[in-house]
Formats: sequence, structure tokens, C-alpha cells
Amino acid sequence: MKIALFGYGKMGQMLEKIGLSRGHQIVAKIDAGTSEIAYSDFDVAIDFSTPDAAFKNITDCFKHGVPVISGTTGWLSKIDEAKTICKENKSAFIYASNFSLGVNIFFELNKNLAQMMANLEQYKVSLEEIHHTEKLDAPSGTAITLAEGIIENSLYSGWKLEEEVENHIAITSKRIGKVPGTHTINYESSVDAIEIKHTAHNREGFALGAIIAAEWIQSKEGIFSMKDVLNLT
Repeated sequence: MKIALFGYGKMGQMLEKIGLSRGHQIVAKIDAGTSEIAYSDFDVAIDFSTPDAAFKNITDCFKHGVPVISGTTGWLSKIDEAKTICKENKSAFIYASNFSLGVNIFFELNKNLAQMMANLEQYKVSLEEIHHTEKLDAPSGTAITLAEGIIENSLYSGWKLEEEVENHIAITSKRIGKVPGTHTINYESSVDAIEIKHTAHNREGFALGAIIAAEWIQSKEGIFSMKDVLNLT
């Protein structure tokens, strides 16, 4: 498989390493300032670029019939428009806030637990995420996805960062050292607590999941998710 990397920072470099180890070719490394892009040279694009570049990167690929795997955050106000362009051009698209296989299983575990806890009003849910000090946005996209999974399956109506508001999930964000990513969901009552937690040991899991998604999307048309890739539907 011939892969184009849109964004060649730390994640792009890890994607290159994992992709090569699985027998694929990295035929383009596209960053700010790249002027000429030969879309016909690659089978799939993986976008881990920047919020201001992502929408154009992704939709230009769709217009050239190239499927896209994207993990870029901060541009999602335009994702519905991107999906429309994908469908119009009969291309394929997977967006995920986190491509780690373990995290995507954790997303489903989180939803199932939320359903079981929905009518147990004595338990109050909270969410904590910890990342390295270079991560500037808070909360993480993964934390937001987890919060949305609880909201969709419970009576909670929203989430708040570093603030306790009635009927909202309190999210705490910490930036510590070189922590790749730790997410904890806690249900607390006066008599006990239930906790589920995912801890990333390094960045490789994120890159591996994106490469596996790129392998899976070949010859497909439409909008998909990691649930489809992992057959969790």
C-alpha cells in the first residue's frame, strides 16, 4: 500500500516507522509549504496535520478519489461538510479522536458502563485525563469522546472542564512530564466507587491503529469509524 502522510511531526514519523514495518511504502510526506502533491501516486492519505490545514488536506484528497484516515483535532466544526464532499466524490473516510485499538475498545466499555449506571443516581461520574506537557489543548479529544459516550447513554446533559456543574460530567485535565495519555472514568457513591482506566505506554499504539485503519479502508466507499475497523458494531 502506498501511503501519503499529511503532517510529518512526531506522529507522522511514528506512522512512517509502523507503516514501513508492515510492508507499506511512504510515498509522500506533506507538511506546511508543500506545493505539489501527486494524488495519483498514493492509495490512502493519513492526516495528522494542523487544525487550519486539515479540512483542505482531507477534502482535496476526496476530490482526487483518495480515502483518508484523520486524527487531527480542532477542525471538527467543518467535519459534516467534509463528509458531504467525501460522499459526493464516492471516497472513503475515517475520523477518530484516538486510533489506539485499546482506546477504541475502552470507548465501547465506557458506553456499556454508562448504560448500566444510568439509573443509579447515587453514583456521580467524573473523568480525568493526563498527558505530556507539550499537549496544549484541554481536555483531550479522547476525553471529549468519552464524555460524549456517557452523555449519549445517561441522563447527563453535558461536560465541564475543571468545574462542577449539576447534571454535567466534571473533567480534570493534567499535564505531567512525558505521559503519552491516561484516561480514567470514575463512578463515586458514598459507599463505594467503580473505576475504569486506559493507560497508553507510548505513541506506537496510536500510529498502529491508524495504519490498520488505512489497511482496512482500501476499496471501500463511505464514512466509517474505528468501530467498523474493529468489528465492534
